[in-house]
Amino acid sequence: MTIDRARVTRRGFLGLGAAAGIITLTACGSDSDGDSGSSSGGGKLVMTVWGGEPDKTAYQKRIDLLVKKYPDISITLQLIPSETYEQKVQTMIAGGSGPDIMQVAENVNVYSSKNQLSPLDDLAKGAGIDLEQRFGPIGSLYSYKDKVYAVPDRSGAMITYYNKTMFSAANLEAPTAEWTWEQTLAAFKALTIPGKQWGYAGAEWWAAWWGFVYQNGGKIIDDSGKPVANSDQVVEALQWAGDLVNKHGVVPTKKQYADFGADVNGDAAFAQGKIAVSTTGFWAISGLLKSNIDWGIAPFWRGKQQAVTAFGSGLAISRTSKNPNAAIKAIEFLSAPDAQKVIIETGQDVPANIEVQKSDAFLKPTWMTKPVDMDVFGESSAFVYRAPFIPEWNEMQKAFENGLANFWLGKEDARTALNAVQKRLETIVKPAG
Repeated sequence: MTIDRARVTRRGFLGLGAAAGIITLTACGSDSDGDSGSSSGGGKLVMTVWGGEPDKTAYQKRIDLLVKKYPDISITLQLIPSETYEQKVQTMIAGGSGPDIMQVAENVNVYSSKNQLSPLDDLAKGAGIDLEQRFGPIGSLYSYKDKVYAVPDRSGAMITYYNKTMFSAANLEAPTAEWTWEQTLAAFKALTIPGKQWGYAGAEWWAAWWGFVYQNGGKIIDDSGKPVANSDQVVEALQWAGDLVNKHGVVPTKKQYADFGADVNGDAAFAQGKIAVSTTGFWAISGLLKSNIDWGIAPFWRGKQQAVTAFGSGLAISRTSKNPNAAIKAIEFLSAPDAQKVIIETGQDVPANIEVQKSDAFLKPTWMTKPVDMDVFGESSAFVYRAPFIPEWNEMQKAFENGLANFWLGKEDARTALNAVQKRLETIVKPAG
C-alpha cells in the first residue's frame, strides 16, 4: 500500500485499528423495486472504503444523510482493512462484482490503467459537479491520460506545526509561508539544543522532500511521463533535506530517535516536546490536543516557489458498476457541503470541498479545545502541486525507499543515490502514451 504519514500508510493513519476481514454496514432507502440499476439514479449500491472505527462512523453518517435525501438509493458500506484493500477490490472487479463506489488515493492509476475504473468526466458534468469550482486546485487531481477517474473527497495539505514555547525562548516569530530555505535553516539552528531538542522532525518521508523538489522548480516525473529523479533541481532539494540531519544536526538521527522510545516518530517526538517544528497533516491535531505543549500551525515554507504535498482520497466508480448513474448521484451528494461537513465534525479529516474549508464548521469545529488557525489549510490549498499518480506508484515508492536508505544515513550524497534510483525508475516507469 502507499506510504503516507505518521510513518505508516495513509490507510493506517486514516483508520488505525481496522479488524481483519470486511465490515459491512447498510443504509437503506425505499428501493421498493429491488432493482440494482436505474436510469433515474436510484437503486442499490456497494461502497468500499478503508479504515477503522472513526472512518466507519464518519462514512455511515454521510451515507445516512444521503439516503434521507434520496430514499430511492440504498448503500451497503464495506470497510476493508488497509493492508488488503487493493487486493480485495481488484479481486471483486475481476470477478465482475466490483463496488459501485470505491475510495482511492495515490495509487488511483493502478486501477485506471487496468481499465478497472469508469472515467467520470461526462458523468460528473451530467451530475452538476464542477470540479474546479468545488475543489479548487485538486479538482482534476485523480486523472489519467486526460480523463478524470475520481472525485476528491478528503484533502488536506501538509502544514507546519511549531512549538510556541521554543520559538519564544529563541526569540523567533512564528513560521510563515514566506520563509525561504535559508530562513528555515537559520531557525532550525536557533531552535536546536544539542542532545536536548531539535529544530525539525525531518524530511525522509517522500511527501516532505518531494515538496522541497517542487519548491526548487523540479519534478519527479516530467510532463512526458519520464522519470527525472536525478535532475539538478531534485538533487539539490534532496541534499538540502539530508544535510539537515547529517551536516547541520538540526534533525535527530535514527539512533537518536530510537533513544526517544520504541516506534517514536516525528509526530510523537514533537508531541513530547523534543522537536520545535514538524511538517505533517491534519491527523496530528487530535493527539496534540491531549499534549502538554503549547503549539500552533502555519503553512509550509517556500523555496524558489511555493509547493506543498496534499493528502486525501477520492471516490471512484468501478467499471463493473451496474448503476453508474446512481453512483455519481451519490458521489455528488457526498462531495457537497452537507455531507462534507461531517468529515470535520467527526474530526476524521480535511474535507476536499473548498466551501466547507472556508466555513465555520471547519474553521471552528465543535471539538476544538484551543485556538487554532484552521484557515492554514485553506491558505495552503493554493500551494498544492500535482503529484505524479502513475500506475507504477507503489514500485516507484519502493525504489526511492530502497535507493535512498544509505543517503539518509549519511553514507552517500544525493547525486550518487539519485543516479541509482533514476536507473531503477527507468526500468519500471512507462511514459504515458
